[in-house]
Amino acid sequence: MPAGLRAIRKHKPDVLYLTFPIMSAAVIGLALRRLTGLPWVLDLRNPMSQDDYPHDPLVRRVWTSIERACMRRASRVILTAEATRRMYLERYPDLLTPEMCILISNGYDEEDLADLQISTPAPAGRPIRLVHSGLIYPLERDPRPMFSAVGRLKKMGRLSAEKVQIVFRASGAEDLYRKLLAERDIEDLIVLEPHMPYRQALQECADADGLLLFQAGKFDMQIPAKTYEYLRIGKPIFALTTHTGDTAALLRQVGGATIVDIASEDEIYKGLSAFTQAVRTGTHPLPNRDRIRRYTRQAQKPSRQRAV
Repeated sequence: MPAGLRAIRKHKPDVLYLTFPIMSAAVIGLALRRLTGLPWVLDLRNPMSQDDYPHDPLVRRVWTSIERACMRRASRVILTAEATRRMYLERYPDLLTPEMCILISNGYDEEDLADLQISTPAPAGRPIRLVHSGLIYPLERDPRPMFSAVGRLKKMGRLSAEKVQIVFRASGAEDLYRKLLAERDIEDLIVLEPHMPYRQALQECADADGLLLFQAGKFDMQIPAKTYEYLRIGKPIFALTTHTGDTAALLRQVGGATIVDIASEDEIYKGLSAFTQAVRTGTHPLPNRDRIRRYTRQAQKPSRQRAV
């Protein structure tokens, strides 16, 4: 807070700008708003609280109290998904108006992706390569139904390491997943790889034949930021999510994805078999380039004022 006050005195900003999901940042921003009276933009990359999040009831009560205080003081609230925007308008009808709640999708930065070398489809004889880039939370994006479906496909002879290679890049729970893969005898099909620099991770996605996306039902009101990059790269997407959330809605709008229920082993079993076959034969639809362009960060850029 003292550092924020010193910055305000030095730079004399027009606007205070806070990005959540760091709750301590919200508390600091709230204090600086009260101390200075400056207009305050609250940028919520994720909802501050939900019915079952945070998981600890005491922490959830504290967070919802801070959330209400923030909504009372905010001049504008930026949200990244339409369902989240609706939720907050319904939750705080006494504090928020539609004009205060601005929707800016996570989108993608064209400069990050413009010069990627996009690979051609896998030649005959080489296994197709499916990649998931980034964290897969064991509870929030539980991959166990997928692991079990892959195990069944292997036993039925419909998937093999000679035909398909699945890469989990920087999943964040490698020790747990290594054990689960061994239990299902699929270590040869699903490979756990370490973290790599952002630019290299994007190129790995561009080199892949297909991309994997995980988003569980409790996050139906959020869209993973990587979704926009996946769509811009233009490869077929196998999305393990729900059929009712904002992630599925975006994928249906832009195209190029096979969507299956993340919690249904049977649905994943059927969908993954069909997906790999379509990728191998080059018959899977691709994302619509014109529709994804509307989500560039440049296209969504708001007008600028000085802010700290």
